[in-house]
Amino acid sequence: MSIDVAREQNMNDQIPFAAFSEAEHRARIAKARERLAAAGLDGCIIVAPENLFYLVGYDSVCASICPQALILSVHDDRDPTLLVRNLDLPLVKETSWLKNVRTYQLFVDDVATVVAEIAHDYGIANGRLGLDMQSPAVTGSYTNALAQALGGAKFDDVSQLLNWIQLVKSPAEIDFMREAARYANLGLEAARRTLQPGISEIALCAAVENAARQAGSDYPALPIECASGSRSAAGHATPMPKIIGSGELVHLEFAGVARRYHSVSMITMATGEPGVGARKLYDVGRESLVAGLEKCRPGAQVADIDIAARKPIERAGLDEAAQMRFGVGIGLAYPPIWLSALQLDRFSDGILAPGMTFYVHSWLSLPQDRLGVMLGGTYLVTDTGIETLSGAGPEELYIA
Repeated sequence: MSIDVAREQNMNDQIPFAAFSEAEHRARIAKARERLAAAGLDGCIIVAPENLFYLVGYDSVCASICPQALILSVHDDRDPTLLVRNLDLPLVKETSWLKNVRTYQLFVDDVATVVAEIAHDYGIANGRLGLDMQSPAVTGSYTNALAQALGGAKFDDVSQLLNWIQLVKSPAEIDFMREAARYANLGLEAARRTLQPGISEIALCAAVENAARQAGSDYPALPIECASGSRSAAGHATPMPKIIGSGELVHLEFAGVARRYHSVSMITMATGEPGVGARKLYDVGRESLVAGLEKCRPGAQVADIDIAARKPIERAGLDEAAQMRFGVGIGLAYPPIWLSALQLDRFSDGILAPGMTFYVHSWLSLPQDRLGVMLGGTYLVTDTGIETLSGAGPEELYIA
């Protein structure tokens, strides 16, 4: 073992819950600086918890509770400075290698003023600054306070820029994605095993979540989606105390999580024969999913994938039932969302590349018939194609 490797191993031993090596984080910071410089920025104030985790390893939900910030200079080689509430300092020390950490006392110190002081120290306070403004952690009041403290600064939104550098996963990140997929697939097995007429949606979801969490899954960025019977036409439905009857469709969407990396499973099942209309809707959804997946490969234009997935739906005359984009990037995430900047739809110009992870779905809804189906899962782009990570995918309708 080399001296450098031994030194880094010793450092990681002192950080009990570090997910990645310091070297990997430093490479990410260098990439962020390169992209920020290319965008003409002098520095950046980073608030979103997923970006803090990605760049310096700090793992905490506190960004949505208390103001915090990572101040990064593009032209100064010094490490960035992380500002957190004083009671959260132990969380930094157990997950991050970063030594430039400052704290504040809630209701005593003015957070925006402290950020401005740090920015002045880096010489970027009067420069062009970025802010990840699409994060729910960046509230309007916090943005206004930062702008005022920095002398009326106007920020460039760097949410997409910071997310795009995360799209291609490192080998260590892919390991976490595979671990998350294992948890998601255990949840899938529990759903098939547990579903029966007479069970409530809440009880079904409890079995799914319990299977994943008992195996080691972290908490997901979104609650489990579940809808049955007359509710199945609705998307983004959370479970209700509804009793699932016989001959009903039931669809679920949920994630397994490993160190904040998400892998999503989706499935539509039925409690007995659901009827001709439900069967037809499911079969069209399955054909759509197959058609889209066949176009997913390295170098593929995301617009071509979405267009291919819609053709079976159009042939069936169900255009109005297709209320989805075909896919979305997935990976590192915190509540309240797990979507990334990668959108697999006909309005986007993205290209799939090896190392990207995404989830796809065929989501069809007929509100007038009170029917809806959801099929899909999570995939990894390899050098030659795609690898299934989690989800039922385009399987035949599962009948409990």
